[in-house]
Amino acid sequence: MELDEGEGAVDIAAEGNISVGRGEVLEPYVGMEFDSEDASRKFYMDYARQIGFVVRIMQRRRSEADGRTLARRLGCNKQGFSPNHGTIGPDMKPRPCAREGCKATILVKLEKSGKWVVTRFVKEHNHPLVVTEQGPSNVGDKDKKIEALTRELQRQDQLCAAYREKLLKFLANVEQEAEQLSSKIQLIVDNVRKVEAEVQKLSQRR
Repeated sequence: MELDEGEGAVDIAAEGNISVGRGEVLEPYVGMEFDSEDASRKFYMDYARQIGFVVRIMQRRRSEADGRTLARRLGCNKQGFSPNHGTIGPDMKPRPCAREGCKATILVKLEKSGKWVVTRFVKEHNHPLVVTEQGPSNVGDKDKKIEALTRELQRQDQLCAAYREKLLKFLANVEQEAEQLSSKIQLIVDNVRKVEAEVQKLSQRR
């Protein structure tokens, strides 16, 4: 399945608290179901907070018919490599790299049942994990901005889907009117030909 690349990938800290018992973390698994994309994302964000990494909202697949999201991939924010990876700075020292090629990821798809299902989950990270306590009272300005940006991206997605639906309806109406106009023109042409044929017959009789 092809997913769209580079659609405003965002690093986002997790919220909430999902756990089983004391100190036991409920982790994703293939086949796990959610009622919505938001529910799957919030779950993975909370899992990331408890495990000790930051989630990066990455790729998605859209419906060609109405533009809605059909699949979404999330992962560790240390996936891939930064553009300056492996380069040397002015001090002749390797430039620091925020990404380390981590493969940890999760892929959720919208099934015909209406459920969002985990179809792929890679648990392992290739870097140390750092668990930090974070609650609503000490969320930093950066996290608040990220949350606001995420909400804005969701709003823009909804607007794009609505505009796409209106455009498709408009094009359908234009096509229908064009067909009706074509039928009327053909009817006129047929009538003109009939009149010409009658005139020709009358001329021959004379």
